[in-house]
Amino acid sequence: METEWPGVRLVADGEVAELTLCRPEVLNRVDAEVHESLQGAFGALAALDGLRAVVFASTGKAFSAGGDFDFILRQNADPDGRRHMVRDALGLLGALLDVPVPVVVALQGDAMGLGATLVLGADAVVAARRARLADPHVMVGLVAGDGGCLVWPQSAGLLTAKRYLLTGDALDGETALRAGLVTDLVDNPDEVLPAARALAGRIAALPPLAVQGTKRALNALQRARFAEVMELSATLEAASLASADVREAVAALRERRPGRYQGR
Repeated sequence: METEWPGVRLVADGEVAELTLCRPEVLNRVDAEVHESLQGAFGALAALDGLRAVVFASTGKAFSAGGDFDFILRQNADPDGRRHMVRDALGLLGALLDVPVPVVVALQGDAMGLGATLVLGADAVVAARRARLADPHVMVGLVAGDGGCLVWPQSAGLLTAKRYLLTGDALDGETALRAGLVTDLVDNPDEVLPAARALAGRIAALPPLAVQGTKRALNALQRARFAEVMELSATLEAASLASADVREAVAALRERRPGRYQGR
């Protein structure tokens, strides 16, 4: 079975499905349309009978570049859009956590912002050595509200998460492995997908009640933290999205100059 949504393709053939981001020409950015596509795809995975594992992959040189400046500026001027953003952030990460079988990410290239959140919301991450993870929300004047404040501390620990969420700095695959953000490392991007498929296949061959029950228990931890953190962080991001600092951050990045921020 093959199903396509804008920017997303799902192939389900037997016990292992493959979900792929397929807009390499825009570095697989998660715009509003792909946001909706992913939520639909995660829901479709949760409904598949006989599924035992998922490979979550991407196309092109980047896994996902996250959002884009034009979207940020539109939301800056749109109060209704900012309110919807809170709902959408909760829905997307919640749908990923609700996939009942293990999700193995094939990280062949950089994952930024929401892209990194999607990677770290999975159950295992096979990464190329030079692939980078970062959540640069603060660099564009935004609170890390679409899941970073949940998944980074759960993967790397609170202090390391603070270090990288408060600066927006990127980690390469090797550094991310040491930090607990990546579980498996390969040398080259073309080795990532075969390694992720092999790991998903190993998981799929194990007793499914045991695997899925273990994931369900582990996700209870994530869900408890989700209830504590996600609505607050998403609401704070929406508030920061309305700021003059966001407009200045986008302008500074586009003009390749230091920003002049006023905290408003």
